[in-house]
Amino acid sequence: MNRPEPAPDVLLRCEGVTRRWGGLVAVSAVSLAFERGTVHAVIGTNGAGKSTLVNMLSGELALSEGRVELLGHDVTRWSQPRRARAGLGRSYQRNTIYPSFTVFENCRLAAQARLQKPWHGWQDARRCERTVAAAREAAARAGLAGVLQREAGLLSHGAKRQLEVAMCLATQPQVLLLDEPLAGMGAEETDRMLALLAELRPGHAILLVEHDMDAVFRIADRITVMVNGGVIASDTPPAVRANAEVQAAYLGEH
Repeated sequence: MNRPEPAPDVLLRCEGVTRRWGGLVAVSAVSLAFERGTVHAVIGTNGAGKSTLVNMLSGELALSEGRVELLGHDVTRWSQPRRARAGLGRSYQRNTIYPSFTVFENCRLAAQARLQKPWHGWQDARRCERTVAAAREAAARAGLAGVLQREAGLLSHGAKRQLEVAMCLATQPQVLLLDEPLAGMGAEETDRMLALLAELRPGHAILLVEHDMDAVFRIADRITVMVNGGVIASDTPPAVRANAEVQAAYLGEH
């Protein structure tokens, strides 16, 4: 007797999300689900609406229409900090580290934002065992345990991107929104980042916005293709690669 497949563990869902600026529709009626244990890549040309979609999911940008659900809660009207505290981590296209602080301090500050103790305002935050432990664990998972005391601004480009992921992990998220984490990386740095994403995959739902198609097809479990603010395909990598509309609109001869 065949057992039924277990229901997917959807951690983040959007339904009909739309963003307008006057007569310009940047994102149009997008509905997607992001499951634990998967890397879900969102691809498209510049101006397709990818970053606008991520900004709406993270709470940085209000929706014109639609609904966002995080861990079973309707978070459509929640602020970005509230979504972050509820389990959503975000990285950006540009580095958002504190370059004059050490790797450890960057991670500790991120952990402190998640594990706030306002009633302990008279205590030195640097001595908080929970935030220190969370910072060290996040740095180690991102492959930075050996450079905790290095000034963040002195790291290589790839290591800075790893630090951004570490800062996300320090907030103990279940959902990771990663906006072009491979931008500007060489082959070796890309391999390290993809290995990190593969390691993080089992415990997280990962939304990956990326232009490196070789990397996307290496790591993604599902790919959504956006064109002019809408979704033209959302399927497994082989199905997306074989989709004639996607080939014409984006992949070309890839």
